[in-house]
Amino acid sequence: MQQASQSILAASPPRSGLWAFLREALAGTHQDFTEGSLSRGIALLAIPAILELGMEATFGIVDAFWVASLGANSIAAVGLTESIIVLVFSVAFGLATGATAMVARRIGEKDSEGASIVAVQAIACGIAIALVSGTLGALFAPNLLGLMHASPEVIRAGSGYTRVLLGGNLSIILIFLMNGILRGAGDAATAMRTLWLANLINLTLDPCFIFGLGFFPKLGVTGAAVATTTGRSIGVLYQFSVLFGGKRRVTLARHHLRIDWKVLRRLLRLSSTCMFQYFVAVASWVSLARINAAFGSTAVAGYTLAIRIIMFVLMPSWGICSAAATLVGQNLGARRPERSERAVWLGGSYNMALLTGIGVIFFSSARLLAGCFTTDPHVLPYAVECLRLVSLGYPFYAWGMIMEQSFNGAGDTWTPTKINLLCYWMVQIPLALWLASHIGPRGVYLAICSAESLLAVTAVLWFRRGKWKEVRV
Repeated sequence: MQQASQSILAASPPRSGLWAFLREALAGTHQDFTEGSLSRGIALLAIPAILELGMEATFGIVDAFWVASLGANSIAAVGLTESIIVLVFSVAFGLATGATAMVARRIGEKDSEGASIVAVQAIACGIAIALVSGTLGALFAPNLLGLMHASPEVIRAGSGYTRVLLGGNLSIILIFLMNGILRGAGDAATAMRTLWLANLINLTLDPCFIFGLGFFPKLGVTGAAVATTTGRSIGVLYQFSVLFGGKRRVTLARHHLRIDWKVLRRLLRLSSTCMFQYFVAVASWVSLARINAAFGSTAVAGYTLAIRIIMFVLMPSWGICSAAATLVGQNLGARRPERSERAVWLGGSYNMALLTGIGVIFFSSARLLAGCFTTDPHVLPYAVECLRLVSLGYPFYAWGMIMEQSFNGAGDTWTPTKINLLCYWMVQIPLALWLASHIGPRGVYLAICSAESLLAVTAVLWFRRGKWKEVRV
């Protein structure tokens, strides 16, 4: 950690140029990421990505903050719905990861026309998948909550919330997908502004729709879903305006609006593996939520609040991982694999320094952090214990996250898929079931820490073999 901190300090721009550097990162840079300082490249990509993904996590934090005042059943409904909606996220992440890898490779090859063709194929896939899954999700929302072991009270409280979020999942898939396209092109600043816009709207509308402020209808917990879907939808419209604006690294024009079957097949082959990869992880999280639900609404509520806080903190770390993935893809496209590898080790050092510090804060201040969201004496202990036990593995999470994203950025999506199968389905779920049967919800929290730490060690060992450098996308 000390070496990583020294590296960060050494890579920092002079104080006189710090504000100019930050302006460049936030406004958007024209730097060629296949040349120059890797530390500078990571920072230029990571700063806007951190702010972007931090804003995505804020959706959940804001919803949890307002919904917490509606009671444990409403909190539980939001938590169980999030466990379902992450299945949509797995599709969105899968498509976005495949698109990021292919766009980054084309940009590294200086083939901007090829990058635009990839973008259109990805967007078409996202729209088709969202229309089907959104219709089914809206129709069967109460049944899905029932499958998650929700009580009748939770189903009554949360069916509307679940129906709106699942029915409006087009906005979820497209906002992730198009931001993945932008990040692959190295335009992390525009992706960041998309989430700023969407989150500002959500921040404004959440209390209005939940509590019926002014002329807004009072929708209760359903209002949180309406506000979130509205914010994301407006963010998607902004993304389209940028991509068709003709001023970015990836620009869409009328002649791009066609199906290129060769590119589409390649994208689907890559993205389907990514989707399965994320599905493996997501299915494990859904299983953990079901295991936890057996201990009642208060246990679910505490777990939900803790996971929301954890995800809020991990999102900035994902920003560093996203930067590394972009650098890997673009430099492999430029036939500079050794530069790709250096970017990963450097990014991993920065990520470990960040998450280790955050883990110390979480462990020591868990009650203070959880107390910002609930004062319920039955819910609070679960949230505090979850925060403390999960935070023990933060230094390991840093390396696991960046290794898996770097594999994906190289187009080697099968390796992290195999690692996920091993660590999540063969270790995390069985371990959580066994521990929970002996020590209750605490067993779920310990299983998370153990499996994620194993994943990190496995991913580092696999990365060192170097097979990912030979993948073609």
